[in-house]
Amino acid sequence: MKPENYPAEPAHVWEHFYQFTQTPRPSKKEQAVRQYVLDQAEQGGHSWKMDAEGNVVVSVAASPGREDRPTVIIQNHLDMVTVKTSDKAHDFDTDPLTLQVEEGWLSADRTTLGADNGLGAAAALAVMTDPSVEHPPLELLFTVDEETGLGGALNLDASLLSGTVMLNLDTEDWNELYIGCAGGGGWQFARSFSNDAVANGEGWALTLRGLAGGHSGVQIHEQLGNAIKLAAEYLREVPGLRLAMIDIGVAHNVIPREGNISFVCPPGQEALLQERLQTCVARWNSYLPAVDHGIEATLAPAAIDSALDEVDTLQLLDLVSAWPHGAQSYSLAQPADLVDLSINLAILRLGDGELFLESSYRFFNEEQSVPLQQAVLALARAFDLEVTPDVGYPGWQPDFESPLLVQGIALHEKLFDVTPEVKAIHAGLECGILKGKKPDVDILSFGPTIRGAHSPSERLDIATVTPFWQYLKALLADI
Repeated sequence: MKPENYPAEPAHVWEHFYQFTQTPRPSKKEQAVRQYVLDQAEQGGHSWKMDAEGNVVVSVAASPGREDRPTVIIQNHLDMVTVKTSDKAHDFDTDPLTLQVEEGWLSADRTTLGADNGLGAAAALAVMTDPSVEHPPLELLFTVDEETGLGGALNLDASLLSGTVMLNLDTEDWNELYIGCAGGGGWQFARSFSNDAVANGEGWALTLRGLAGGHSGVQIHEQLGNAIKLAAEYLREVPGLRLAMIDIGVAHNVIPREGNISFVCPPGQEALLQERLQTCVARWNSYLPAVDHGIEATLAPAAIDSALDEVDTLQLLDLVSAWPHGAQSYSLAQPADLVDLSINLAILRLGDGELFLESSYRFFNEEQSVPLQQAVLALARAFDLEVTPDVGYPGWQPDFESPLLVQGIALHEKLFDVTPEVKAIHAGLECGILKGKKPDVDILSFGPTIRGAHSPSERLDIATVTPFWQYLKALLADI
């Protein structure tokens, strides 16, 4: 149900986005939202093609008099990150989002909003359904499975595309034009430990909540708290500790914000455990950013039948302590908040003695990532971890001589009397992959302002949607 104050204009954009929020679309489960796109195309008499991966290209004929213009690809992904707070009952496979408008921002009630990249996809559909938009021949490309490793773009059948100009609508800062993005890769790690019966000792359940979490690319420089690293820091000094269960993290591209751990320690330690917990929270609040100051760490008694022994527990905590996380280097050419190289310690699970860990890294220059990769794989060997590499993806190298960029800057200045910032982004846009598949394509990326992507605090700045739409329409008319 729409909130009473849900935005009304631009009507086509907001209506399509509302339908996206009411249609479940987790990664690899985009069937329903893809059908919505196809229904919209067929209602307008537009042809479409779908490749074996499930990516869709809708062909839209040029407005009268613009048939001889170059074909423009408008590219977005259909899936969304599915993260919620622990107190929110929500099934992303079946439930619509509950929207709310507060102080000029659109968000969802304790879940991700999916404005990344649903607002861009809605704008692409609006171009198709709004008869007032003048445009050249269009190919609306909707990819799948972007958020779990850019699988849709990696497996795209590029023969479906003929355009030589591409507009990607998947960046999150209005008044900025993007001409480059990071590449990336990652790994999954596993190891089996002996899980021994607990003959004596007290069981405890540790819960961490209230960290902000966020996007492991565009927010990695914000030094947000990582629930995995903080939990290990607390547990590292508990005497006689034996770990039983760990469940922290949701996806490779999300900074982990909350989790649960159960452990056993010698009887009579409650006062020490509680005191140490208060000390750690005070320490964390002394250096974590303000958005993380809502951190809550609680202990409760727990019945535990089996756990790792003390030696294996210490080894696991040493592993987490040694694991790199965060920005590793910054760009020498761009502003100080542009990270060149980073790594995210994303997921840690332990159950019945089985360990699973996932970590991902991002780069602009892949050669720069080699020492980091070597360091991680050295840790894996030292701690006897089985390694499964994730599929990597290339970066999009900035082209400051791009004719589309020159045109885009001039148009932005004309419309808004503001010179847009030209940037690269430390996130894995699909542009790098698509540029590799179609080297002749000239690409520009832009979008409205979104904050907190990949976290339950994701929100869309409503005031930036109208100028974003005006700019998209004017650029299509100008090409």
